[in-house]
Amino acid sequence: MSSVDTVVFDLGNVVFCWNPRHLYRKVFDDETEMETFLHTVCTMAWHLAHDRGTSFRDNAAALKKEFPEHGPLIDMWGERFQEMIPGRLPGTREIMESLKAGGVTLHGITNMPAEVYPVLRERFPELQLLEVTVVSGDEGVIKPHRRIFDILAERTGLVPARTLFVDDSRLNIDAAEELGFRTHHFTGAAGLADHLEALGLAKGKT
Repeated sequence: MSSVDTVVFDLGNVVFCWNPRHLYRKVFDDETEMETFLHTVCTMAWHLAHDRGTSFRDNAAALKKEFPEHGPLIDMWGERFQEMIPGRLPGTREIMESLKAGGVTLHGITNMPAEVYPVLRERFPELQLLEVTVVSGDEGVIKPHRRIFDILAERTGLVPARTLFVDDSRLNIDAAEELGFRTHHFTGAAGLADHLEALGLAKGKT
C-alpha cells in the first residue's frame, strides 16, 4: 500500500502547454521583435497581476497608458489567451485517468487568471477529474506563497505527508517541500510515471 493517497497537479505546462509565444508568433513576422515585446511590454511580471486576480481589461488599460503604440497587441493577451494554449502535454491525461481509476484522490492548484479556468475545464475534460482546484486568480494569491497551499489543504483535508505535489516550477516545488508535501518536479509524463511507479501508484496499483 502506497504512503501517498492524494496527488495535486499544477496545470500549465503539466496538463497542457502554455506559452504566449504560441499566440504572438502568429502576429509577429520577426522573432526578435516578438521577444523584445514580450520582454519589455507584455512581460511575465505584468502577467502575474492576472494570476493574482486583476482582470485582463484592467491590466491592459494600465499598460496601454505606458505603451499606447502597442494597444492592439496588449489587448490580444486577454482576447486571444486560449491561443497561448495549443493543447495537452503528452501522457498527463492518461496518468490522471489511471490514478483516478485506482482510487487516488486528485486535486489541482494553479497560477491562472480567474477568467481562464472555466473555459479550460470544458476544453480539457481531464480537469474534471480534479475534486478541488484552487485557482490563484480567484484567491488573490499565487504560488509559491504558502497561503495558496493552505487554502487547498483547508478545503480538502489533505495530509501533506501523504500528498504528492506535481509542478514544473522549481520554486513551487521547494515551497511545497517546506510545507511537508511529497513532490515531483515535472519535466514530462514519462518521469512522472516512473516516480508514481516507485511510490506504488503505477497503473492498476494503489
